Amino acid sequence: MILMYRLTQEAEKYLEQGTPERKLIELLNNGSIPINEAKNKIDNFSIALGWAKRNGWVIIKNGLLKLVKKPESFEQENALRDIKNNKKVDERLIKILLGRKLIEEVKETVVVKARKQIKKKITKLTPELIKTGLWREIDLKPYNVEVVGKKIHIGKRQPYNQFLSSVRQKLVELGFKEMTGPLIETEFWNFDALYQPQNHSARDWTDTYQLKYPKRGSLPRKKIVERVKAAHENGWTTGSSGWGYKWDPDKAAKLMPRAHGTCLSARCLAHNVEIPGKYFSIARCFRPDIIDATHLLEFNQVEGIVIDPDLTFRDLLGILKMFAIEFADAEKIKFYGDYYPFTEPSVQLSAKHPKLGWIEFGGAGIFREELTKPLGVDVPVIAWGLGIDRLAMFKLGIKDIRYLFAQNLKWLREKEVI
Repeated sequence: MILMYRLTQEAEKYLEQGTPERKLIELLNNGSIPINEAKNKIDNFSIALGWAKRNGWVIIKNGLLKLVKKPESFEQENALRDIKNNKKVDERLIKILLGRKLIEEVKETVVVKARKQIKKKITKLTPELIKTGLWREIDLKPYNVEVVGKKIHIGKRQPYNQFLSSVRQKLVELGFKEMTGPLIETEFWNFDALYQPQNHSARDWTDTYQLKYPKRGSLPRKKIVERVKAAHENGWTTGSSGWGYKWDPDKAAKLMPRAHGTCLSARCLAHNVEIPGKYFSIARCFRPDIIDATHLLEFNQVEGIVIDPDLTFRDLLGILKMFAIEFADAEKIKFYGDYYPFTEPSVQLSAKHPKLGWIEFGGAGIFREELTKPLGVDVPVIAWGLGIDRLAMFKLGIKDIRYLFAQNLKWLREKEVI
């Protein structure tokens, strides 16, 4: 479609007889005349007077119209004539004539034969030019494909958020079911159900956060509480001697922001898990710490358990290696023997960062029977809790963990989508 203009009936009449402003000027050539007399002699007198005054051609004095400046030409009248003859007209005059309703827009489909005389260079190839075949006749301006165009910052997911989604999707594709739970947890699920003694240093105020109000929550059903209590005090039926102290239910009921994702595994085991079964969670955790390039007060853990009668420690190492390679693109990994109150044997996974050196990803192991049996599970359970923030550092190629939550627009805009 090409935009064109055509004259209205009023404009055609003006081209034959002259515009109102022309008639007014011709009348005043013979001298001043009263306004009422001019009004009776000229059709559309108000239009004529308005344009004559706007252009400074006439003045009104004592009821008389007087010519003070004779126009060299009547440009609007000339513009109408040019439009009728398909000549180019200044955009300013086009707007004036459209406002006076002397011309109207016409959108016409142009056939190739009717437009063979086009000489103007075209910078944009439109659908209309292609449909009509006019593109064969026009002079298309050369397009430099090497020129860098304007950069458009499209909407996309935040890089770390995108990474978490990809990890979740991969685990689901591997057959894992997602575990969920509250951010505010009782010490029972965060520590006691995991066979972590109540006098353990990790439960001090220096290593965990505590709620000021409310201070305590509810313990689970009595059967589970009694079994966990017995496991702590004397080992219950596991063959262990336990920790050998008097277990305090009041301490177990204290509320806290969860310190690790393993509490979700304890909750999951206590609620009729599938055997065999595979479960995971991506959990927000909270611990007092000194913020630096590899530590935050709030962090995410990817937590997982696999339950099966035939599992071995070797299976656990294979899963950890897969995590480091598949999710973090780590090239070098190491396993270290470690200690956790709720796993035996236990292992730590570390990987080498190109700039920060060896970084600990997290810990893993086989859950102790003092943990699994009180919760109703009597088969091996391998478990891991990895700092997924650090996995993301590898994947996103950054050297400061704080960048995962940065508000740096330049980095957010330029970071590629994984």
